[in-house]
Amino acid sequence: MIDVEPGTIVVFSDIGCPWASAAMERLVAARARLDLVGRVEIDHHAFPLELINGRATPRPVLDAEIPVVGALVPEAGWQLWQGAAWEWPVTMLPALEAVQAAKAQSLEVSTALDLALRRAFYAESRCISLRPVILGIAGACPEVDADALAEALDDGRGRRAVIDDLGRSTSDEVRGSPHLFLADGTDAHNPGVTYHWQGRRGRGFPIVDDDDPSIYEDLLGRAAT
Repeated sequence: MIDVEPGTIVVFSDIGCPWASAAMERLVAARARLDLVGRVEIDHHAFPLELINGRATPRPVLDAEIPVVGALVPEAGWQLWQGAAWEWPVTMLPALEAVQAAKAQSLEVSTALDLALRRAFYAESRCISLRPVILGIAGACPEVDADALAEALDDGRGRRAVIDDLGRSTSDEVRGSPHLFLADGTDAHNPGVTYHWQGRRGRGFPIVDDDDPSIYEDLLGRAAT
């Protein structure tokens, strides 16, 4: 069973999953719109796709997904990768570790860093596999103590948290990235969105069958009560 504190939404996700990044953009925006910052916290947990699948997520899959997912939340500034091919982040583990390590400061700090890392990758084409890039992003977040984060990254506590999450990610309870859990037992996998692939994954493209962003208001309302 996924333990969730009252007033909290637990999120299992991978930063390298565009669907999860759209979900986080919507969740954070809806929380602010409903004036629930401080009343509902977001507790991030890793769903490390590269460890679960035993490989990096193929770039052709992301290149097909990003235009489709980006159209759901265009205000996040999505773009296809604009950096050099050799700058492509082959691993998301350091970024996932940083989000976990930031929890030592607070869940709000972790949430701010998570969103900043996602935007750095999807909107700015930055290689968030690299420690100096991650710490540069952290340094630009007013909420984050970048020096404390560097220390936490270097002593390995973020890696331990990601590995612990891996065990739960491969359980029957967590179905994929993103999957949200509430204290009242409510859960939602890829909230409000259903889609299918046209053609072979990595060669075809995803088609959204249904999209209902209002689900985030319902989830936040449940978490707040």
